Amino acid sequence: MTSVDQSPVTPQPPVTPYVATLVANPAAPALTDAVVRRAAQALPGTPPARWLDAGIAADLVFTPEPGDSPRAIADRLRESVADAPVDVIVQPLLGRRKKLFLADMDSTMIGQECIDELADFVGLKAKVSAITERAMRGELAFEPALRERVALLRGLPVGVVDRIVAERITLTPGGARLVRTMRAHGAYTCLVSGGFTLFTSRIALLTGFHEHRANRLVVKEEHLAGVVEEPILGREAKLATLRELREAHGLALHETLAVGDGANDLAMLEEAGLGVAFRAKPAVAAAAHARVEKADLSALLYIQGYKREDFAAD
Repeated sequence: MTSVDQSPVTPQPPVTPYVATLVANPAAPALTDAVVRRAAQALPGTPPARWLDAGIAADLVFTPEPGDSPRAIADRLRESVADAPVDVIVQPLLGRRKKLFLADMDSTMIGQECIDELADFVGLKAKVSAITERAMRGELAFEPALRERVALLRGLPVGVVDRIVAERITLTPGGARLVRTMRAHGAYTCLVSGGFTLFTSRIALLTGFHEHRANRLVVKEEHLAGVVEEPILGREAKLATLRELREAHGLALHETLAVGDGANDLAMLEEAGLGVAFRAKPAVAAAAHARVEKADLSALLYIQGYKREDFAAD
């Protein structure tokens, strides 16, 4: 008599489908059929392309090999399209559309570091910029570095902020479209910065954020006192803001998106469902879930699956 193996069969967990999004800069559309085909050939099953915007963005949906991580797959895809100026983001397909968006301001939503521009008015831009760069790379603790730089601004008329915003600050391309499109589709948006409310209040209004949070400079008789109010909003405060807003809106972790470029953004980026390093310092780019280096901020819409026709009007 033949015996029958009665040992239970261990069910295998379902394999989560992934999506690889390839994005070029809208100012220089470089995503061709040939580039997408090379990327597809580097993925299991050579998936067909789903175009989100001709020449700019396309999705490749595939089933990953067991144990393969999004970061490892993204690295392989970058190698496969290395000669093309496109970004590659890999993530689970399900839950890619986010309902909470947090963004850094300096060198992310705008192209400048506001404290460096303030320092230029007292002839100390080079000195302050060097401190800023080291702090953003994680070489200096953020809070004491901020206090040191703010002290150098003592006596500066607060009215220079209006001049800086009008004459020197540039919005990062795609940023306002990103915020307004996410708002139009029901997401909550917050500009959270280690900079200053004198700037975030203006930038949040220009780009359409629901709210903004940043540090407050002490002003006395219309001049900067060289002091920032405590406690300083830095790395841990950004993380706390993400958690607070996620809970306030009853959202799951995977429903959150954050973007930034500096070391004080890392905790927020790591906690978010998808944390994107935007033209970031090397340590930040290496640690974030995804990175955007060549495209503009509209890439964050494409990686959520938005098509060009879904974008809000400028």
